[in-house]
Amino acid sequence: MPTISSFYGIIIQMFWNDHAPPHFHAIYGEYQGVIDIKELKILEGNLPRRALNLILDWSELHQKELLLDWELCTQKKMPYKIEPLR
Repeated sequence: MPTISSFYGIIIQMFWNDHAPPHFHAIYGEYQGVIDIKELKILEGNLPRRALNLILDWSELHQKELLLDWELCTQKKMPYKIEPLR
């Protein structure tokens, strides 16, 4: 599973050829969540509120890039790295 970004201890990853809807996986310590790219909401998992807010802010800024990476992953191609939240 490629890592496409990391910031403030949060790791953002996507699986190759994963199921719909377009989403990414966020890992923060022992917490994990699956985030819907189009709706910008958590689909499953549990993340601390502060980490989730950072993830949602970042994903809103990079929504188009995330959708492009999603398409690359569905074709089993390496996704692009995305600028971290600063």
